[in-house]
Amino acid sequence: MKILVIEDDNRLAELLKRGLEDHQYIVTLVYDGEMGKKLALENSFDLVIMDLILPGINGLELCRELRKAKPDLPILILTALGTTDDKVEGFDSGADDYLVKPFDFRELHARIKSVIQRKAAYRHEQGFVLVYEDLQLNTETKIAKRAGKEISLTPKELKLLEFMLRNPNRVLSRTEIAEKVWDTHFDTGTNFIDVYINYLRKKVDKGFEHKLIHTKPGLGFVFRKSNSD
Repeated sequence: MKILVIEDDNRLAELLKRGLEDHQYIVTLVYDGEMGKKLALENSFDLVIMDLILPGINGLELCRELRKAKPDLPILILTALGTTDDKVEGFDSGADDYLVKPFDFRELHARIKSVIQRKAAYRHEQGFVLVYEDLQLNTETKIAKRAGKEISLTPKELKLLEFMLRNPNRVLSRTEIAEKVWDTHFDTGTNFIDVYINYLRKKVDKGFEHKLIHTKPGLGFVFRKSNSD
């Protein structure tokens, strides 16, 4: 399981990394909120552990932004701010759990397991719903909606949309899309990827001020919020 730790105290950060790795977690360590946000949005983690007092962007704002962009990403706040008001604010910002420093590592490990299990149970109960801005896709019912309005998609368009929803804010090359969505190697003599991107763009973005599917000339495509390409 991959965990992103965002902690500006170097000594504590290294202790966390070693302790988590002793429990067979794969740990990525960063020391400021901006870099933490960048890595969390551009990569796939099973859990984020963050402090509240961080350089660059504070933990509450970071938590809100991650929760908005990745609703299913488990977030555990680990901080010295331990008043009831602090905890309430942390949970209101989207945290799944809140642990106060100093802490016993056995409790942290138990909290991690509990957060992951709760998230897994919720996904099983609700159906796995991918959300980005006002667009959502239920991968079990295969129903996509934008701003509450259902979008009619073909099976391949659904699979392409799911792949893009799982990889927001990252440039996706035509080769990668072909391999991950079509399970085939890209034939440079065809433009079928572009054709399907255009199909999807017309259904997902047409009529909306904020476009989500963008072309990066010479590179591929990126799924992100923007007013224009």
